[in-house]
Amino acid sequence: MVHILHTVFGVIGNACGLFLFLAPTITFKRILRKRSTEDFSGVPYTMALLNCLLYAWYGLPFVSPNNILVSIINGTGAVLESIYVLIFLILAPKKEKAKVFGILVLVLTTFAAVVLVSMLALHGKTRKLFVGLIATIFSIAMYAAPLSVMRLVIKAKSVEYMPFFLSLFVFLTGTTWFIYGMIGKDPFLAVPNGFGCVLGAMQLMLYAIYHKNKGDNNKGVANGSLEMGIEQSHQQKHATNDRQLDGQL
Repeated sequence: MVHILHTVFGVIGNACGLFLFLAPTITFKRILRKRSTEDFSGVPYTMALLNCLLYAWYGLPFVSPNNILVSIINGTGAVLESIYVLIFLILAPKKEKAKVFGILVLVLTTFAAVVLVSMLALHGKTRKLFVGLIATIFSIAMYAAPLSVMRLVIKAKSVEYMPFFLSLFVFLTGTTWFIYGMIGKDPFLAVPNGFGCVLGAMQLMLYAIYHKNKGDNNKGVANGSLEMGIEQSHQQKHATNDRQLDGQL
């Protein structure tokens, strides 16, 4: 029974995770149509790639037994994030392209180092502990990224920069993988996804409070990724501050 529940929540987690990974595709259709990345940042996608690579490695049987579903969804995520990063490397301005390439080299170097150390120097539970700990740290960092958007929502009393469905799937993905980790008694899955579950719930609570206060600018953000929304929120915030200063002058 426990094994069945473990598998069921893993499958549900894969479905929710896939929706989350596919969320940026509409934004990238826009980028491809305009043949320009505009002011969007490619950094979040390179960091998401590292997170996917680490957990795809963690879920393999010789690292963490009975977690192949973790490898499947994160392997899929790694492919999608690689495509997003490649688009930035092709269409981004030279400065952004150089930054993304530099971070990509760092990401691949870090992942290669984790793979080599875990395979050549570690075995059994020690290997799982090493890979799981590093993956958990990066996963929590990725889940924490939207905090800046939540702060902006509270300050502006508007959900203009926080798309509902992305917040929903952050909550659903975090919750299902948290339960999966608890059933499998795996803290390296339960802890970061428990954090994601709480963060997603907080986003939905903010949406319930401020959902009537939407601006017109959310059309471009709502179809993008959560990371893209963060980037746009900062740009809009700076533009608003500039207009306020001009008015005072």
